[in-house]
Amino acid sequence: MNNEKKEIKFDKFEKLDRKVEQKINEVENMSNKQLVNKALHTSFAGAAIWAVVLNIFMETLGRFSTTSIFGGIQFIFDNPLVFLYNTLIIFATLVIASLFKRRLFVFTIVSIFWMAIGIANGVILTQRMTPFTVKDLSVLDDGLTIVTNYMKTWQIALIAAGIIIAIGLLVLLFIKGPKKEDGVKWKRNLVGVVLVIASTFGATSFMINSGRVETFFGNLAYAYRDYGVAYCFVNTWLNTGISKPDGYSEEYMLNIFSKEELGDDNKLLLEEKDVDEKYPNIIFLQLESFIDPATITSIDVSGDVCPNFRKLVNNYPSGELTVPACGAGTANVEFEVMTGLSVKFFGPGEYPYKSVLKEKSTETLAYDLKSLGYSAHAIHNHRGVFYNRNIVFQNMGMDTFTSIEYMNDVEKTPKNWAKDDLLVECITDALDSTETRDMIYTISVQGHGKYPGEQVLENPKFQVTNAPSEELKWKFEYYVNQIGEMDDFVGRLVETLEKYKEPTVLVMYGDHIPAIDLTEGSLTNNNLYGTEYVIWNNFGMTGDDEDLYTYQLASHVMDMLDMQVGTVFTYQQKHKNSETYLSDLKAIGYDMLYGKYYMYGGTNPFEPSDMKMGVKKIKIDEVVKVGSKYYIKGENFNEYSKVTLKGKTLKTIYLGTNILGLLEEVDPEDVSDMKVSQVESKTNEIMSTTE
Repeated sequence: MNNEKKEIKFDKFEKLDRKVEQKINEVENMSNKQLVNKALHTSFAGAAIWAVVLNIFMETLGRFSTTSIFGGIQFIFDNPLVFLYNTLIIFATLVIASLFKRRLFVFTIVSIFWMAIGIANGVILTQRMTPFTVKDLSVLDDGLTIVTNYMKTWQIALIAAGIIIAIGLLVLLFIKGPKKEDGVKWKRNLVGVVLVIASTFGATSFMINSGRVETFFGNLAYAYRDYGVAYCFVNTWLNTGISKPDGYSEEYMLNIFSKEELGDDNKLLLEEKDVDEKYPNIIFLQLESFIDPATITSIDVSGDVCPNFRKLVNNYPSGELTVPACGAGTANVEFEVMTGLSVKFFGPGEYPYKSVLKEKSTETLAYDLKSLGYSAHAIHNHRGVFYNRNIVFQNMGMDTFTSIEYMNDVEKTPKNWAKDDLLVECITDALDSTETRDMIYTISVQGHGKYPGEQVLENPKFQVTNAPSEELKWKFEYYVNQIGEMDDFVGRLVETLEKYKEPTVLVMYGDHIPAIDLTEGSLTNNNLYGTEYVIWNNFGMTGDDEDLYTYQLASHVMDMLDMQVGTVFTYQQKHKNSETYLSDLKAIGYDMLYGKYYMYGGTNPFEPSDMKMGVKKIKIDEVVKVGSKYYIKGENFNEYSKVTLKGKTLKTIYLGTNILGLLEEVDPEDVSDMKVSQVESKTNEIMSTTE
């Protein structure tokens, strides 16, 4: 009996051994293609392992500019639960490949998606201090137009070649790659995918409710560092606009204001007044990447870079200005100052210039001051279409917009940004263009990065004598010399306005710190979001120093001038000490931009302005034919002026402010129809055309 049991057991082991041997033989006889298919068909284990690898890759690149090549590994030990949660997000997208016959192709596409996010984030963080978001895709067209300012030609060519090769390999993989011939096990795989996605949603709820991750990012860079690249990037995709306040209604909105503020009609409509001469001209000067280099503790500079600005700070109302981003975000600073709303009410990394303000007009400082008889102007020594300013400024109530296409004798920095000194003439031209008081919003560009990591300035006025590294020495040396020239521009502007016959207020501030390797510890104020502002005037106005957020700056200036006008700015002046100050301000922003305009009686009272490009009239006096060539004589031409015929741009040579040469033949009968247009250099978009 015992012998029979031993034989039965031995027989079972023998059968098991034969099965194992059979499986080994099957594997040995498989082709590479079959092995790949087998590996992909077995389970989700491969996707889980790859998700871990991808997450480490993304986190490493996201930390490389500030920590080390082991930053991704360090994240696992510093915050293992958050790391696993981000891995789960990536895993949930990878397992979707199991629902397709061309599993490897889909798996590769999803992997490339995450790798591209990681690479883009890593590259962007070497150029600025704000991480990569979905909103950056909306400004991709703008970014491509200035890529030559950041990269060399061979680098651009190498990237383009890499993209072409990658696309070719993907096409080849789709055509030649493995395909599951015996069909997809839909039920099993679908159940698995649903369970993974459901687990991801459950984990998200747990992580948010437990406070391990947040949905509001007070500091985008810190959020990516603490909550992970995958989670934060997805959040910037799903979280957009201003969220609807709980209990939003007409009663809710009107209860924010007092009966006196609402008036008898329960509406916050602007009352048209012609009292501009009672008030001064108001000029905002937003200085690109401007901070005093003396506040950077990690470097030593050979001289005083900002004597003019510092003198103004010491003698006029000033303070620290907390801006919404570090190293980037110029357009969002403009938005905050002009509207009085914080961009932090919107989705993380969002640019209202690229979203809601492209389609909708809204109340701004320009509209408010125009109700008092002011004229409103915007000036920017860069391309007019950048950040859609040529459209957005109409929706913000500007009467004129002078972009670089309407400026003469533009001098450039070694990194191809326009220098700021020409803005003195642009500002005085705007002041002289009207009989009324003027509000002028000026955006400078000279201090813009990328800052070169090698020596490009010969015999610079200022030398950096000490820096953390050789590369940073050259970056800072380039930067401080641009800031020095910007400070000279500030001095010349103030000197010019001192002599101006009309009372004038000049509000100056840096839009953000430069996109160089700065930390809190390398700044005297320990604040990556802090710049400085000063309010100068030529008529003896005094005031106290006060630290502000950029969205409070305009209301602060108007308060000093005893001006109360506009919904947002009046609200800020009267309710800034309220316990519900920020929540109510956010509700006002929602009602203005996304809601039902309850504050205005149910309709948006602000129509887009009939904005004119430039303040100087460009016109044709006569067309002269010399030999077989045509020459156009007129006024206020520049290098962006092109002869156009029936909307088509003709080859033109700029010969002077009063003459253009035509470099192609035209039918003599069409000569009378020729016009002069200002043409944007990167996209060839026509900005405006002579009448």
